[in-house]
Amino acid sequence: MKRLLPSRAFLADLCTSRKALSTMPQYSTKVENSAKCIDLRSDTVTLPTQGMRDAMANVPVGDDVYGEDPTINALEERCAKIFGKESSIFVCSGTMGNFLAMLAHCQRGEEIIVGKQSHIFRWEQGNFAQYGGISATTVEIAEDGTLPLAEIEASIRVNDYHMPKTRLICLETTHNWSGGKALSKEYLKAVREIADRHGLLIHLDGARIYNASVATGLDVAEISKYVDSVQMCFSKGLGAPVGSIVAGTKDFVDSVRYKRKGIGGGWRQAGILAAAAMYSLDHAVETCTRDNKNAAILAAGFNERTPANLKEKIHANEKGLTNILVIRLSGGLTPPQFVEFFKKHNVLVMAFDERRVRLVTNWGLTDEKIQEVFTVYEKFVASLQ
Repeated sequence: MKRLLPSRAFLADLCTSRKALSTMPQYSTKVENSAKCIDLRSDTVTLPTQGMRDAMANVPVGDDVYGEDPTINALEERCAKIFGKESSIFVCSGTMGNFLAMLAHCQRGEEIIVGKQSHIFRWEQGNFAQYGGISATTVEIAEDGTLPLAEIEASIRVNDYHMPKTRLICLETTHNWSGGKALSKEYLKAVREIADRHGLLIHLDGARIYNASVATGLDVAEISKYVDSVQMCFSKGLGAPVGSIVAGTKDFVDSVRYKRKGIGGGWRQAGILAAAAMYSLDHAVETCTRDNKNAAILAAGFNERTPANLKEKIHANEKGLTNILVIRLSGGLTPPQFVEFFKKHNVLVMAFDERRVRLVTNWGLTDEKIQEVFTVYEKFVASLQ
C-alpha cells in the first residue's frame, strides 16, 4: 500500500504553528489582571464561594499526622464509600496523589504503562522516575482518551533478565489531552481483564472523575470498581481551593500515608481545607452537570458564529464533551494568535499545543459571561475577514 505523505501546505502550516507556540510560555503563565478577566484557562482558577468559606470557618480541626483531625477523618471515610474502596487519604494535590499511588504500587526498577499524552507522564515532571526509580512504557492516546487495548497488551514485558517488570497500568478520566473525554465502562472492564490476565494493577488518574460520572451516567463507585486505586482532585472540577483524595485497599492507603509523610506531605490542622472539599462534594453533581453543559453551549456557539469561509480553519469539538473544550486551528491561524486576542479582551484561554486552544468551564462562568465570550469570539473572527 502506498504511503500518503503530508502536503507541503500542511507541513508549512504546522511549522508556522510550532514556531509561534515556541515563543509563548505555556500552561502556568502568570497573568497580572486575571482577577478582572473571564478565566477559562482551567477549573483550578475558581475561588471559594461564600458557602464554602463559611464551611471552612466553622469546622473542628486537629493534628492529622496524629490522626486527630475529625474533619479530615470524616472526609476520608466519606470518600472511601463514594469510591467503593476500603480506605482513602487526603493529599495536597493530584500530582502528589498520583505519585504516591505509583510509589505504593511499584518497587524501584519496576515499570508502569502510561499514555504518552497522559497527565501523569506529560505534566508531572516524570516524578515516578525522578524520585521513585520507576520506569515507563508509553502508549499513544487514542482520540477518545483510551490507551488502545492491543498496545497495552503489547507493552507488557515478558519475563526476561534484560527487562524491567511491568507492574502498573495508568489510566485517566476525564482525559485532559484528548479534550476531556470520559472512559466507558466497557473500556475499563476490558483493561481490568488484561490486568488480571497478567497479574497487574491499575491506577486511575480521576482528577475530574465527577465530570466523567455526569457525562457517562456511571456512578463514581462504578467507574472505580475496575481499578485498584484512584485519585480525584477537589481543586479541579469540584471547585475547592486545595486537595485531592487517593482511594484503594487499606494496606495500599497505609503505604501511601507512610510515603506521604516521607515527602513532606503530612497535614496538621488541615481540616479547614477538608471542609472545603466536603462542601464541594455536597455540590459535585450539580457543579459538574452545569460545567459540562456550559462547555457544550460554548462549543456549539463558537461553531455557529464561525463564518463559512473560516469553518475549515476554526472548529470547536462538540463530541464527547465534559468541562474541557478544545478549538482546533489551521490555515495559518495559531493558538498564540487566538490566546492573545482573547487576552486583550479580558478572556483567558490556554494554548494547548501547535494547533489547539483549550477552554475549561468552571463555576465562575455565568450565563452573562458566556455571552461576553461569544462577543469576543465574534470580534476575533471579524478581524480575520
